[in-house]
Amino acid sequence: MNGVRTSLVAISFSLMCSGLTFTAAHAEEYSFKATNSTNTAIIKILVSENKRKWGYFDIGRGIKPGATTKLVWDQSTNSENCTQWVKAVFADDSESEPAKFDFCESGLEIEF
Repeated sequence: MNGVRTSLVAISFSLMCSGLTFTAAHAEEYSFKATNSTNTAIIKILVSENKRKWGYFDIGRGIKPGATTKLVWDQSTNSENCTQWVKAVFADDSESEPAKFDFCESGLEIEF
């Protein structure tokens, strides 16, 4: 009886761990790196499927010149297209030109 209980605990723990691994891997799927290659801080990163309605990433206090940061898509966007328009808003209120990227691409890196 004790051996059966130990086996059940081991199986339960194994299933729980694989679920955690799957969740972490799934979240990593929808991330990318953003590099600020300008001399002005980025204060917003905007994204859009159609270039009419723009959403944004929470980048905290921004991305300093020369810095790279990893950004992760919110799960609420999982039903959207992988291909999105993206642009940066800088501290001087200027914006980069919108560019189209496939955010399902593994290891995607965007340079502004």
